[in-house]
Amino acid sequence: MSGKPVRVQAKGADGVSEDKNSAVGEQPVRGRNNAAKRPTGASSAAKRTAKPESHLAMVRRARRINRELAEVYPYAHPELDFRNPFELLVATVLSAQTTDLRVNQTTPALFAAYPTPEDMAAAVPEKLEEIIRPTGFFRAKTRSLIGLSAALRDDFGGEVPGRLADLVKLPGVGRKTANVVLGNAFGVPGITVDTHFGRLVRRWKWTEQEDPEKVEAEIAAIFPKSEWTMLSHRVVFHGRRICHSRKPACGACPIAPLCPSYGEGETDPEKARKLLKYEMGGYPGQRLSPPPDYPGMPAPPLGAG
Repeated sequence: MSGKPVRVQAKGADGVSEDKNSAVGEQPVRGRNNAAKRPTGASSAAKRTAKPESHLAMVRRARRINRELAEVYPYAHPELDFRNPFELLVATVLSAQTTDLRVNQTTPALFAAYPTPEDMAAAVPEKLEEIIRPTGFFRAKTRSLIGLSAALRDDFGGEVPGRLADLVKLPGVGRKTANVVLGNAFGVPGITVDTHFGRLVRRWKWTEQEDPEKVEAEIAAIFPKSEWTMLSHRVVFHGRRICHSRKPACGACPIAPLCPSYGEGETDPEKARKLLKYEMGGYPGQRLSPPPDYPGMPAPPLGAG
């Protein structure tokens, strides 16, 4: 059932009024083929000649994008397999310059051999290197893993600390890795600025910054702290599935009307749908052990297929 559009004034966490258009009986966008109505050529031309967007208008638009992404990806989650903070920390370090899929295919053997920081700290480097070789840069990563494991053993009683200041002191651990661990293993809100996140927030004109720490600071000022971790997951999910680096699937994008960069990618709906990845395109995801509510297929183990 559908009805006439209704304009609702909603209040953000800091009291900023936000316009939200909805229709009576309208259902949230969840399926991969339910892209929102795309802007027409006339509206795109109007955008180019319109006055610059005010900061308040940008904040309202950014928060609406976040709400829309929450409907599209209600199952958004960290795409690294882990069972405890140590496994998430190690997996995140390994994820540099490779895919989460390749990390997830590598860590089962790694954690079977070295289940605790004490075990990994005592590892023979050459044996550890051989296990993590598929993730690339394996010598540098081996040094980081042995170093951070030794620090956990010697300075933190074999436990991963739950403070940013402590995590960033560990070998191979920066703010991005620390925020991943804090947000997903300890429930401490944090914004994870990886390549996908940085690319999309610049496309959406939320920031012009390139430095990850400056991006993190500017985006943190737009959203309530309670949203930071899930916002990170939603944006990264969207970047991996629809808003790709080289050829965004603009014609299949559910937030196209809110995007100032609409048209950078494929706008034809049928062609755009062919660009969708992971569960949005009907393919396996990156996790071998995804959460129960994940709608896609688990990824295959290393060497399968």
